[in-house]
Amino acid sequence: MDLPNLNALLAAQAGIARWIKPTAQPALESLGEQLGLQLHIKQENRTPAGAFKVRGGLHYLQQQLARQPGLRGVIAASTGNHGRSIAFAARELGLSSAIVVPHHNNPQKNEAMRALGAELVEQGHDFQAALEYSMELAQQRGWHAVPSFHPDLVCGVASYGLELLQAIPDLDAVFVPVGLGSGFCGLAAARQALGHRAQLIAVVSAHAPAYALSVAAGQLIEAPSNTEIAEGVACRRPNPLALQWIAQHAAALLQVNDEQALEAMAILHRHGGEISEGSGALALAALLAEAPKWRGKRVACVLSGGNVAQSVWNRLQRDYLTI
Repeated sequence: MDLPNLNALLAAQAGIARWIKPTAQPALESLGEQLGLQLHIKQENRTPAGAFKVRGGLHYLQQQLARQPGLRGVIAASTGNHGRSIAFAARELGLSSAIVVPHHNNPQKNEAMRALGAELVEQGHDFQAALEYSMELAQQRGWHAVPSFHPDLVCGVASYGLELLQAIPDLDAVFVPVGLGSGFCGLAAARQALGHRAQLIAVVSAHAPAYALSVAAGQLIEAPSNTEIAEGVACRRPNPLALQWIAQHAAALLQVNDEQALEAMAILHRHGGEISEGSGALALAALLAEAPKWRGKRVACVLSGGNVAQSVWNRLQRDYLTI
């Protein structure tokens, strides 16, 4: 299956424009000077739901309502940002929503989903278990089960890629976090549709390496996820279509650990005043490790979300932001 084309991306962008205003991609000049490159940050932490995924949720539910006008409710599985996306979109489009989260999920993200009107259901020890239960629950209720990866989600998410690549046409590379893959695939679709030359660098958590292992092996491989910081990318089982597109369009796939993510969160706060969740800082963490390879280049890092758990923020302040 091919990535969505430019017409599909522009239609999705127009459809969500009522709710989503373009986010900025400012230069972090002081940090860029230290690294010997020109650095931009795509501020997806500043969307209405605090992460890039809200773009996909809005487009997906608009498309689903067009296909199924009598739709009453939707159910999704999430560790937070996808759930917030679907809860926000459902509220705005007049639908009921329920979000299945694994036990011991980020309590701030849970509360944020409830605040958007979603019913919260706790089930399973990880995201994959929650996902499987969400499909059972949707069948029981006769509601629509929202997938965690789908071409319609990719089309909506791609709007951030269009904004970034059109704003900075001479970018050499974009580093982007990978959870289940819609963020990377949306950017890849935008790059292909615009004919942009930037290399795309996929970044996963070393504590959730399923995509990295799968790309290296050339086949889908499940792997446990035990990240304590980047729950937004805690994927155990890759999506086959996302895996195909990532393997085709990623110039490299890098892994960073929780400590590197925390260090990058602290640097984003010191140099740009940015609030990033652990998964949102993975792109910068990877660039910091790879910076000598990019000296003299113009590079962007996608700050994919800012919905940080209070416990993680407390640890960051205690161990990384103290003077």
